[in-house]
Amino acid sequence: MDNTGSEELLVNTPRMAATTAFITHRDCWLHDMGAHHPECSDRLDAINDQLISTGLDQHLAHHDAPLAQVEQLLRVHPRKHIEMIEQSAPQSGIVYLDPDTAMNPGTWNAALRAAGAGVLATDLVMQGAAATAFCSVRPPGHHAESARPMGFCFFNNIAVAAMHGIAAWGLERVAIVDFDVHHGNGTEEIFAGNDKVLMVGSFQHPFYPFSGTDQPASNMLNIPLPAGTRGDRFRQVVSDLWLPRLREFAPQMIYVSAGFDAHAEDDMASLGLVDADYAWVTQQIKQLAASHAQGRIVSMLEGGYNLSALARSVAAHIKVLADL
Repeated sequence: MDNTGSEELLVNTPRMAATTAFITHRDCWLHDMGAHHPECSDRLDAINDQLISTGLDQHLAHHDAPLAQVEQLLRVHPRKHIEMIEQSAPQSGIVYLDPDTAMNPGTWNAALRAAGAGVLATDLVMQGAAATAFCSVRPPGHHAESARPMGFCFFNNIAVAAMHGIAAWGLERVAIVDFDVHHGNGTEEIFAGNDKVLMVGSFQHPFYPFSGTDQPASNMLNIPLPAGTRGDRFRQVVSDLWLPRLREFAPQMIYVSAGFDAHAEDDMASLGLVDADYAWVTQQIKQLAASHAQGRIVSMLEGGYNLSALARSVAAHIKVLADL
Protein backbone atom coordinates (compact mmCIF):
# COMPACT_ATOMS: atom_id res chain seq x y z
CA MET A 1 0.00 0.00 0.00
CA ASP A 2 1.43 3.36 -0.98
CA ASN A 3 -0.73 6.14 0.36
CA THR A 4 1.84 8.90 0.34
CA GLY A 5 -0.09 12.11 -0.11
CA SER A 6 -0.42 15.74 0.69
CA GLU A 7 -1.26 17.45 3.96
CA GLU A 8 -4.71 18.11 2.51
CA LEU A 9 -5.26 14.38 2.00
CA LEU A 10 -4.24 13.65 5.57
CA VAL A 11 -6.46 16.37 6.99
CA ASN A 12 -9.43 15.10 5.01
CA THR A 13 -9.04 11.45 6.03
CA PRO A 14 -12.42 10.43 7.49
CA ARG A 15 -12.51 9.79 11.22
CA MET A 16 -14.61 7.37 13.24
CA ALA A 17 -15.67 8.17 16.76
CA ALA A 18 -14.42 6.29 19.81
CA THR A 19 -13.51 2.95 18.24
CA THR A 20 -10.32 1.38 19.57
CA ALA A 21 -8.72 -1.48 17.68
CA PHE A 22 -7.21 -4.24 19.82
CA ILE A 23 -4.58 -6.13 17.84
CA THR A 24 -2.90 -9.36 18.87
CA HIS A 25 -2.23 -12.86 17.52
CA ARG A 26 -1.95 -16.33 19.01
CA ASP A 27 1.56 -16.60 17.54
CA CYS A 28 2.64 -14.08 20.17
CA TRP A 29 1.93 -16.71 22.84
CA LEU A 30 4.35 -19.19 21.20
CA HIS A 31 7.51 -17.15 21.76
CA ASP A 32 9.27 -18.61 24.81
CA MET A 33 12.59 -17.60 26.33
CA GLY A 34 12.67 -20.31 28.99
CA ALA A 35 11.22 -21.17 32.37
CA HIS A 36 10.88 -18.26 34.81
CA HIS A 37 11.73 -15.63 32.19
CA PRO A 38 9.71 -12.51 33.08
CA GLU A 39 8.82 -11.75 29.44
CA CYS A 40 6.39 -14.62 29.08
CA SER A 41 3.04 -15.40 27.48
CA ASP A 42 1.31 -15.09 30.87
CA ARG A 43 1.52 -11.34 30.31
CA LEU A 44 -0.90 -11.50 27.38
CA ASP A 45 -3.19 -13.87 29.27
CA ALA A 46 -3.34 -11.44 32.19
CA ILE A 47 -4.28 -8.57 29.88
CA ASN A 48 -6.98 -10.59 28.15
CA ASP A 49 -8.43 -11.80 31.44
CA GLN A 50 -8.57 -8.25 32.81
CA LEU A 51 -10.28 -6.87 29.72
CA ILE A 52 -12.89 -9.64 29.84
CA SER A 53 -13.52 -9.38 33.58
CA THR A 54 -13.98 -5.61 33.41
CA GLY A 55 -16.20 -5.74 30.32
CA LEU A 56 -13.79 -3.62 28.28
CA ASP A 57 -13.22 -6.46 25.83
CA GLN A 58 -16.69 -6.16 24.26
CA HIS A 59 -16.14 -2.49 23.42
CA LEU A 60 -13.01 -3.09 21.33
CA ALA A 61 -12.64 -3.99 17.66
CA HIS A 62 -10.51 -7.14 17.61
CA HIS A 63 -7.97 -7.80 14.85
CA ASP A 64 -5.35 -10.46 14.18
CA ALA A 65 -1.87 -9.05 13.66
CA PRO A 66 -0.46 -9.78 10.21
CA LEU A 67 3.09 -10.93 9.56
CA ALA A 68 5.27 -7.90 8.91
CA GLN A 69 6.59 -7.86 5.36
CA VAL A 70 10.32 -7.67 4.67
CA GLU A 71 9.98 -4.31 2.94
CA GLN A 72 8.31 -2.90 6.06
CA LEU A 73 11.15 -4.16 8.28
CA LEU A 74 13.75 -2.81 5.84
CA ARG A 75 12.62 0.74 6.57
CA VAL A 76 14.16 0.25 10.02
CA HIS A 77 16.54 -2.72 9.95
CA PRO A 78 19.23 -3.70 7.42
CA ARG A 79 18.62 -6.93 5.54
CA LYS A 80 21.51 -8.63 7.35
CA HIS A 81 19.77 -8.07 10.68
CA ILE A 82 16.51 -9.55 9.43
CA GLU A 83 18.31 -12.55 7.94
CA MET A 84 20.31 -13.08 11.12
CA ILE A 85 17.14 -13.21 13.22
CA GLU A 86 15.48 -15.65 10.81
CA GLN A 87 18.54 -17.89 10.58
CA SER A 88 18.99 -17.92 14.37
CA ALA A 89 15.54 -19.39 14.99
CA PRO A 90 16.01 -22.96 16.27
CA GLN A 91 14.08 -26.00 15.13
CA SER A 92 13.80 -27.02 18.78
CA GLY A 93 14.91 -25.75 22.14
CA ILE A 94 16.12 -22.25 22.92
CA VAL A 95 19.08 -20.24 21.58
CA TYR A 96 20.38 -17.05 23.17
CA LEU A 97 21.25 -13.98 21.10
CA ASP A 98 22.40 -12.18 24.25
CA PRO A 99 22.07 -13.02 27.95
CA ASP A 100 18.55 -11.53 28.08
CA THR A 101 17.22 -12.32 24.62
CA ALA A 102 16.48 -15.84 23.42
CA MET A 103 14.61 -17.55 20.60
CA ASN A 104 12.56 -20.73 20.43
CA PRO A 105 10.83 -22.17 17.34
CA GLY A 106 7.89 -19.79 17.82
CA THR A 107 9.90 -16.60 18.10
CA TRP A 108 10.32 -15.75 14.42
CA ASN A 109 6.60 -15.65 13.66
CA ALA A 110 5.83 -13.93 16.96
CA ALA A 111 8.36 -11.19 16.16
CA LEU A 112 6.88 -10.72 12.70
CA ARG A 113 3.36 -10.51 14.17
CA ALA A 114 4.49 -7.99 16.80
CA ALA A 115 5.97 -5.73 14.13
CA GLY A 116 3.04 -6.33 11.78
CA ALA A 117 0.57 -5.29 14.47
CA GLY A 118 1.88 -1.74 14.40
CA VAL A 119 1.62 -1.63 10.61
CA LEU A 120 -2.01 -2.75 10.73
CA ALA A 121 -2.75 -0.34 13.57
CA THR A 122 -1.36 2.53 11.53
CA ASP A 123 -3.46 1.56 8.52
CA LEU A 124 -6.65 1.24 10.57
CA VAL A 125 -6.18 4.60 12.24
CA MET A 126 -5.14 6.42 9.07
CA GLN A 127 -8.07 4.91 7.13
CA GLY A 128 -10.49 6.04 9.83
CA ALA A 129 -11.50 2.45 10.57
CA ALA A 130 -10.41 3.03 14.19
CA ALA A 131 -9.84 6.18 16.21
CA THR A 132 -7.04 4.62 18.25
CA ALA A 133 -5.31 1.24 18.48
CA PHE A 134 -3.59 -0.88 21.11
CA CYS A 135 -1.26 -3.71 20.10
CA SER A 136 -1.13 -6.44 22.74
CA VAL A 137 1.92 -8.21 21.37
CA ARG A 138 5.19 -9.80 22.33
CA PRO A 139 8.14 -9.83 21.93
CA PRO A 140 8.45 -6.11 22.73
CA GLY A 141 10.57 -3.86 20.56
CA HIS A 142 11.97 -0.60 21.89
CA HIS A 143 15.41 -1.94 22.84
CA ALA A 144 16.06 -3.42 19.37
CA GLU A 145 18.53 -1.21 17.52
CA SER A 146 18.72 -1.09 13.75
CA ALA A 147 21.25 -3.95 13.64
CA ARG A 148 21.18 -5.39 17.17
CA PRO A 149 18.58 -7.43 19.06
CA MET A 150 18.70 -6.87 22.82
CA GLY A 151 16.64 -6.50 25.96
CA PHE A 152 13.99 -9.10 25.03
CA CYS A 153 13.55 -7.35 21.63
CA PHE A 154 14.21 -8.52 18.04
CA PHE A 155 12.56 -5.96 15.75
CA ASN A 156 11.75 -2.43 16.84
CA ASN A 157 7.97 -2.64 16.59
CA ILE A 158 7.23 1.02 17.28
CA ALA A 159 9.85 2.16 14.78
CA VAL A 160 8.45 -0.13 12.08
CA ALA A 161 4.99 1.30 12.75
CA ALA A 162 6.18 4.91 12.72
CA MET A 163 8.12 4.43 9.51
CA HIS A 164 5.04 2.88 7.93
CA GLY A 165 3.14 6.03 8.81
CA ILE A 166 5.83 8.14 7.20
CA ALA A 167 6.54 5.99 4.14
CA ALA A 168 3.09 4.64 3.29
CA TRP A 169 0.86 7.46 4.50
CA GLY A 170 2.99 10.53 3.91
CA LEU A 171 3.10 11.65 7.53
CA GLU A 172 5.60 14.46 8.02
CA ARG A 173 5.52 14.76 11.82
CA VAL A 174 5.32 11.67 14.00
CA ALA A 175 5.72 11.66 17.78
CA ILE A 176 6.81 8.67 19.86
CA VAL A 177 6.01 8.73 23.58
CA ASP A 178 7.85 6.11 25.65
CA PHE A 179 6.92 5.72 29.33
CA ASP A 180 8.54 2.30 29.85
CA VAL A 181 10.80 2.17 32.91
CA HIS A 182 13.76 1.39 30.63
CA HIS A 183 15.12 3.85 28.09
CA GLY A 184 14.05 3.06 24.54
CA ASN A 185 17.61 2.98 23.27
CA GLY A 186 16.76 1.18 20.05
CA THR A 187 14.08 3.66 19.05
CA GLU A 188 16.45 6.53 19.80
CA GLU A 189 19.28 4.97 17.79
CA ILE A 190 16.97 4.46 14.80
CA PHE A 191 15.43 7.95 14.78
CA ALA A 192 18.15 10.21 16.18
CA GLY A 193 18.43 13.23 13.88
CA ASN A 194 15.28 12.38 11.89
CA ASP A 195 13.35 15.66 11.68
CA LYS A 196 10.08 13.84 10.95
CA VAL A 197 10.16 12.17 14.36
CA LEU A 198 10.07 13.59 17.88
CA MET A 199 10.63 11.11 20.69
CA VAL A 200 9.85 11.99 24.31
CA GLY A 201 10.45 9.58 27.13
CA SER A 202 11.15 9.07 30.79
CA PHE A 203 13.01 6.17 32.36
CA GLN A 204 14.74 5.09 35.54
CA HIS A 205 18.41 6.10 35.59
CA PRO A 206 20.97 4.74 36.17
CA PHE A 207 19.37 1.52 34.99
CA TYR A 208 19.40 -0.88 32.04
CA PRO A 209 20.30 -0.19 29.24
CA PHE A 210 22.36 2.65 30.79
CA SER A 211 21.71 5.05 27.93
CA GLY A 212 19.73 8.13 27.03
CA THR A 213 21.73 10.76 28.90
CA ASP A 214 24.81 11.23 26.71
CA GLN A 215 24.11 14.21 24.44
CA PRO A 216 20.89 13.01 22.80
CA ALA A 217 19.98 14.36 19.38
CA SER A 218 17.82 17.47 19.19
CA ASN A 219 14.70 15.44 18.31
CA MET A 220 15.02 13.38 21.50
CA LEU A 221 13.62 14.58 24.84
CA ASN A 222 14.91 12.11 27.43
CA ILE A 223 14.00 12.60 31.08
CA PRO A 224 15.94 10.32 33.44
CA LEU A 225 14.23 9.65 36.77
CA PRO A 226 15.96 8.43 39.95
CA ALA A 227 14.88 5.25 41.69
CA GLY A 228 11.95 5.92 43.99
CA THR A 229 10.30 8.51 41.73
CA ARG A 230 6.53 8.46 42.20
CA GLY A 231 3.57 9.65 40.20
CA ASP A 232 3.62 13.29 41.27
CA ARG A 233 7.09 13.83 39.82
CA PHE A 234 6.25 11.83 36.69
CA ARG A 235 3.16 13.97 36.11
CA GLN A 236 5.24 17.12 36.55
CA VAL A 237 7.69 15.90 33.89
CA VAL A 238 4.85 15.20 31.48
CA SER A 239 3.14 18.55 32.10
CA ASP A 240 6.20 20.78 32.19
CA LEU A 241 8.50 19.09 29.65
CA TRP A 242 6.78 16.55 27.38
CA LEU A 243 3.59 18.38 26.54
CA PRO A 244 5.07 21.77 25.57
CA ARG A 245 7.57 20.06 23.28
CA LEU A 246 4.88 17.88 21.73
CA ARG A 247 2.57 20.86 21.16
CA GLU A 248 5.37 22.75 19.47
CA PHE A 249 6.04 19.78 17.18
CA ALA A 250 2.30 19.36 16.38
CA PRO A 251 2.44 15.65 15.44
CA GLN A 252 0.09 14.17 12.85
CA MET A 253 0.20 10.80 14.65
CA ILE A 254 1.26 9.78 18.14
CA TYR A 255 2.84 6.39 18.74
CA VAL A 256 3.16 5.10 22.31
CA SER A 257 5.77 2.66 23.57
CA ALA A 258 3.53 1.55 26.40
CA GLY A 259 5.64 -0.13 29.03
CA PHE A 260 4.03 -0.60 32.44
CA ASP A 261 7.10 -1.69 34.41
CA ALA A 262 7.44 1.67 36.19
CA HIS A 263 4.51 0.49 38.34
CA ALA A 264 5.14 0.43 42.09
CA GLU A 265 4.23 -3.28 42.19
CA ASP A 266 6.71 -4.27 39.48
CA ASP A 267 9.88 -5.48 41.17
CA MET A 268 11.88 -5.46 37.92
CA ALA A 269 12.52 -1.76 38.61
CA SER A 270 12.22 0.87 41.32
CA LEU A 271 9.79 3.58 40.23
CA GLY A 272 6.44 4.15 41.92
CA LEU A 273 3.70 4.77 39.37
CA VAL A 274 0.20 3.41 39.94
CA ASP A 275 -2.73 2.56 37.68
CA ALA A 276 -4.12 6.10 37.90
CA ASP A 277 -0.85 7.56 36.62
CA TYR A 278 -1.11 5.50 33.44
CA ALA A 279 -4.71 6.61 32.95
CA TRP A 280 -3.66 10.22 33.51
CA VAL A 281 -0.75 10.20 31.06
CA THR A 282 -2.95 8.49 28.47
CA GLN A 283 -5.49 11.28 28.89
CA GLN A 284 -2.78 13.89 28.31
CA ILE A 285 -1.67 12.10 25.14
CA LYS A 286 -5.26 11.76 24.00
CA GLN A 287 -5.99 15.45 24.47
CA LEU A 288 -2.87 16.40 22.55
CA ALA A 289 -3.75 13.99 19.75
CA ALA A 290 -7.22 15.52 19.54
CA SER A 291 -5.70 18.98 19.13
CA HIS A 292 -2.97 18.17 16.63
CA ALA A 293 -3.37 14.67 15.18
CA GLN A 294 -7.09 14.17 14.57
CA GLY A 295 -7.06 11.89 17.61
CA ARG A 296 -4.70 9.39 15.99
CA ILE A 297 -2.88 7.20 18.54
CA VAL A 298 -1.20 3.83 18.04
CA SER A 299 -0.04 2.25 21.30
CA MET A 300 2.18 -0.83 21.49
CA LEU A 301 2.92 -2.98 24.52
CA GLU A 302 6.51 -2.91 25.75
CA GLY A 303 7.38 -3.93 29.33
CA GLY A 304 5.41 -4.74 32.46
CA TYR A 305 6.12 -7.91 34.43
CA ASN A 306 3.96 -7.93 37.54
CA LEU A 307 0.94 -9.62 36.01
CA SER A 308 -1.71 -7.96 38.14
CA ALA A 309 -0.23 -4.46 37.82
CA LEU A 310 0.32 -4.94 34.10
CA ALA A 311 -3.24 -6.09 33.46
CA ARG A 312 -4.82 -3.30 35.51
CA SER A 313 -2.60 -0.63 33.97
CA VAL A 314 -3.26 -1.78 30.41
CA ALA A 315 -6.99 -1.75 31.16
CA ALA A 316 -6.72 1.79 32.52
CA HIS A 317 -4.77 2.83 29.41
CA ILE A 318 -7.26 1.24 27.01
CA LYS A 319 -10.26 2.63 28.88
CA VAL A 320 -8.99 6.16 28.21
CA LEU A 321 -8.02 5.39 24.61
CA ALA A 322 -11.54 4.09 23.96
CA ASP A 323 -13.39 6.87 25.85
CA LEU A 324 -14.98 4.31 28.16
